[in-house]
Amino acid sequence: MKAINWIRERGVMIFAILVVIYTLLPIAVIIAFSFNDPAGKFNFTWQGFTTKYWTSAFDIPALNDAMITSLELAVLATLIATILGTMIALALVRYEFRGRRAANLLIVIPMTSPEVVIGAALLSMFVSAQITTGFTTLLIAHIMFCISFVVIVVRSRLIGFDRRLEEAARDLGADPKTTFRTVTLPLITPGLVAAAGLSFALSIDDFVISNFNAGTTVTFPLYIYGAAQRGIPVQVNVFATMLFLLTVLAMVASVVQQRRAEKLAAIRPDQEGGDAASGGTSSSVAPAPAAS
Repeated sequence: MKAINWIRERGVMIFAILVVIYTLLPIAVIIAFSFNDPAGKFNFTWQGFTTKYWTSAFDIPALNDAMITSLELAVLATLIATILGTMIALALVRYEFRGRRAANLLIVIPMTSPEVVIGAALLSMFVSAQITTGFTTLLIAHIMFCISFVVIVVRSRLIGFDRRLEEAARDLGADPKTTFRTVTLPLITPGLVAAAGLSFALSIDDFVISNFNAGTTVTFPLYIYGAAQRGIPVQVNVFATMLFLLTVLAMVASVVQQRRAEKLAAIRPDQEGGDAASGGTSSSVAPAPAAS
């Protein structure tokens, strides 16, 4: 009975730990096999520990070019999608206009549609417009499906935003640009960082849509797909481990920025007003002694 009660009390925690282990197990395998010394071309069985592939991580020119292309594509798509998605989220949350409800619905469609459908539709559009597929068409495609995720993340941040902070800044004489730069932007920065990180991860990881619209451009996922039939080099595991570590660092930075924003958001205008009204200090007046 004690064992059953112990499991019941900690069942949710145990289940969560098992899910996390199941999720991270493939990543752990990739990291481990980046130190493997395979006997042949296929890196499927453990042969022995070595670090030579980390010291020679950039010795395959085709792999380097594919990774550089993916990084350039992901950075550009992230920057453009974050800017456009933030503007769309601000419009949807703070302004009333004709078609606002339809826009809220349409912005979700790229997230819910199968990637095969989106990739084929974009390819048909480019072919109809006689646009040669390549890096430019890849950038357009990646921006398109990243914008939806940016809008959803930033919009959720704006919905819980305390507008009284902006009103306080305007009452103190700040113009709209200054208010946005000094009040609005710092408070929604955690949402922007999260949206940008999600866009970057989706862009650098995308295969299906990129396969339709890449043309002769080779990204990192497309290189892995092409190399899988003749043996994926160990350097691919090394690059994947580097990307994972980069993602972890970005997540840590996002958490730190979010905590800073929460501290700023904890300062309420009414609290500041109350402190100012009392001169910023609290004092108590002792009662007069009773007459004897």
